[in-house]
Amino acid sequence: MSDLKESNFHSELIKKRKKLKQRQMIQVVGIYCFIIVLIGVVAFGTYQIIKAVSGTGNNSGQTASQENNPESQTQPQISDEEEIKALIQQADRLAAGYDYDKAIELLSSDARYTTRPEITAAIAGYEETKTTLVKADVTKVPHVFFHTLIYDKSKAFDGDDRQMGYNQVMTTIGEFEKMLDEMYKRGFVLVKIHDVGYESTDSQTGETKMVKGDIMLPPGKKPIVMSQDDVNYYPYMQKDGFANRLVIGDDGRVTCEMDLDDGSKVRGDYDLIPILNKFIDAHPDFSYRGAKAIIAVTGYEGVYGYRTTPSYEGKNPNIESDKQTVREIAEALKKDGWELASHSWGHKHLGRIDMDHFKADCDKWNNEVNSLIGPVDILLYPFGTDVADWHPYKADNERYKYMYNLGFRYFCTVDSSEYWVQFGTDNLRMGRRNLDGYRMKTDIDNPDKAKLTDLFDPNEVYDKSRPAEMGVITS
Repeated sequence: MSDLKESNFHSELIKKRKKLKQRQMIQVVGIYCFIIVLIGVVAFGTYQIIKAVSGTGNNSGQTASQENNPESQTQPQISDEEEIKALIQQADRLAAGYDYDKAIELLSSDARYTTRPEITAAIAGYEETKTTLVKADVTKVPHVFFHTLIYDKSKAFDGDDRQMGYNQVMTTIGEFEKMLDEMYKRGFVLVKIHDVGYESTDSQTGETKMVKGDIMLPPGKKPIVMSQDDVNYYPYMQKDGFANRLVIGDDGRVTCEMDLDDGSKVRGDYDLIPILNKFIDAHPDFSYRGAKAIIAVTGYEGVYGYRTTPSYEGKNPNIESDKQTVREIAEALKKDGWELASHSWGHKHLGRIDMDHFKADCDKWNNEVNSLIGPVDILLYPFGTDVADWHPYKADNERYKYMYNLGFRYFCTVDSSEYWVQFGTDNLRMGRRNLDGYRMKTDIDNPDKAKLTDLFDPNEVYDKSRPAEMGVITS
C-alpha cells in the first residue's frame, strides 16, 4: 500500500514539473515576441521620423530624388495658343532679318498648327512681303572697316609715342555707336561677303567659278559689308585704353575682357564684337539673315589677345590651353554669324616684299593661325597693299596663285571710293573704306572732297576731344 502511494506521488511530481516547464517556455516565447514587436515599433517610428525630416512623406508621394530632378516633375502644360504665339515670335525674328523662307518653313514645320488662322495669316504676310523685295546690285556694295575701338580715351590719348597712331587709325566706341545709328537710319543692312558672291561648281563641266549673290531686300534698304582688322590685342596696346582679349560670355557669345590697373579683370562691351551684337539684338533688320562683320587677325603675336605663336613657347605657361581657347572663340564667332579672315601673318606689304618672304608669311599663317581658327577664304590686305593693280588677277600672277592654292577666294584692299567690287573668274575683290580718325578729320577739313557723307555726317560723329594734331599717315 505504501509502495502504491509512493508511486502515485512520483507521478504527480513529474506532471507538475512538466507543467512548470511548459509555463516557463510560454513565458520565454512571450518575452521574445514582445521584444520582436518592440523592435518593430521602434524601427517603424524611426523610419517615419526620418521620412518626415527628409521631406519624403509629403502628400504628393514623391521621393527626394524625384523632387531634386526637374525632369521627373510634371511640367506645366503649354496651351496651343501659347505655343503658336511663341512660334510666330520666332518666325517674326527671322523675317525681321529678311529670311522669310526660313520663317515660313518654321511655321509650316508643326502639322498640328498649319491650318490655324494665326499661322496661315503670318505665312501669307511673309509671302506678300517677299513679292515687294528688290534684288540688290552686288557690284555696288560698300565695305567699311575699323581697327580696335578705343574704350578709355584718357589712356589712348595720353601724349605718349603711340597717341598719334591711335588718333589716326582708331575709332572711339562713342564714334562707332553714332556711326551704327546713322547707317541704320539711312537704310544700310549688314551682309556677309559670301552673300555678295560665292563659289559655284558647274554640274556638267565641274568648273568652279565665282558668281554673284542674290541679296533680296525691301525697297530703300542697301547692303553693306563691315570688317575689323588686327583683332589681336597686341602687347603694345596694354594699358592704353583697349580691351585685352576676347572671351566667351555666360550666354555663349563672344565678348571682351579688360585688365584693370589693380590687376582685376572685367568683362563687357569694350570693342566692336559685343557692341555690334547688342545693336543687332535691338535692331534685327540691320542684319541680313544673321550677318555680322568680318573679324581679321594677324599671327605674329598670337590671336584674339592670347600669345599662341611658337615664339611664346617657354614664355607663356598656358600656351596649349590658350590655343584651345582660341579654337573655341573662333567656333563661337562663326556660329554667331561672324566671318573670319586673314590679315596676313606678319602684317607686311604682301605686294611689295620679296617672293621668299611672301611665301614664308603665307605659310606661317597657314601653320600657326589657320590651324587654330579653321580654314578661312578671306584675305584683308595689310595697309591695303594688293598683289596687283586694279585689273583682274591673271593666271600668271604668282602671288595670287599661291594664295589661291592656300584656299583664299576673297581679297580686300583699301579704297576711299563709295564702293569697289570686282568679280573675277574664280575670286571676288572689294575695296574697303576706313572709318577712323584720319578719314573723318580729312572730310571735316575738306568738305568739298568728303568721302563719308553717304554713310554719316563726320561733323556729328567725330569726337572733338581727340588730340588736335592728326599728322600724315605713312606706311
